Amino acid sequence: MEIFIQQILNGLILGSIYALVALGYTMVYGILNLINFAHGDILMVGALTALTVVTGVQSVAPGLPGPVILVIGIIAAILLCMALSMAIERIAYRPLRNAPRLAPLITAIGVSIILQTMAMIIFGRSYHVFPSLIPGEPIDIAGAVITRTQLLILVVAGVMMMGLVVLVEKTRLGRAMRATAENPRIAALMGVNANSVIVATFALGAALAAVAGVMVAANYSVAHFYMGFIPGLKAFTAAVLGGIGNIYGAMVGGLLLGIIESLGAGYIGDLTDGFFGSNYQDIFAFIVLIAVLTLRPAGIMGERVADRA
Repeated sequence: MEIFIQQILNGLILGSIYALVALGYTMVYGILNLINFAHGDILMVGALTALTVVTGVQSVAPGLPGPVILVIGIIAAILLCMALSMAIERIAYRPLRNAPRLAPLITAIGVSIILQTMAMIIFGRSYHVFPSLIPGEPIDIAGAVITRTQLLILVVAGVMMMGLVVLVEKTRLGRAMRATAENPRIAALMGVNANSVIVATFALGAALAAVAGVMVAANYSVAHFYMGFIPGLKAFTAAVLGGIGNIYGAMVGGLLLGIIESLGAGYIGDLTDGFFGSNYQDIFAFIVLIAVLTLRPAGIMGERVADRA
């Protein structure tokens, strides 16, 4: 029973990270019908930015409490990632908004490669150690163990997801986003500035990805230039699993995918003498992706398809 609880906790931690990144995919797709494959690399930029800021603050003010330093790193990561994502939308995606769908898809892959290459040039190929900033002993939950950093990940992810729901459902920006996703032409006739809504969507998605990047780096105590690729693909899988274009689906899909991965690596790996152990846990995400695309392409919660004729 302790092993089961531990795997569920591990899955929720993974899933909360996937969910935050998946929300960026699903919001952009819901408005533009664009799969932004560079979104995973925004996660990487956020992690490396936070690492740089955290290291700098520690050297300048070594007596500052770890949580305060972490908050400073997160804020810096959010600001830079939002600016970068808005620049990418303006330079790479907006000129192709009316182009055939293959063009922005190829552009997104190109942007992803550019971001990875620039990060490799700036930070090098080496793995960088992310300092432990949340002190305290691990917490015991019915025999399972969760670190204070992991607990913070769950709390922050939950707060951010609830905040996004409130923003989308209750605010003027959220109404504009929903109207643009439903029918951009009619929304424009009603006074909605589509360009501003799209830029805000990219910025919100980048903020979530930046926080997810810091979470990954803090949880595994490492950051490197290639760290956004696999989480990005898994988050895309989570978005498809939940129903891409649906923010609730992205949350459910992320959490469910994290639990599937964790249980698969823990239990199926044991049954197969370790062949599908933790070193092979990445395959479970893509098995899920293939199954969903084959059996239910619309995802668990379906896709809200707008008539844009």
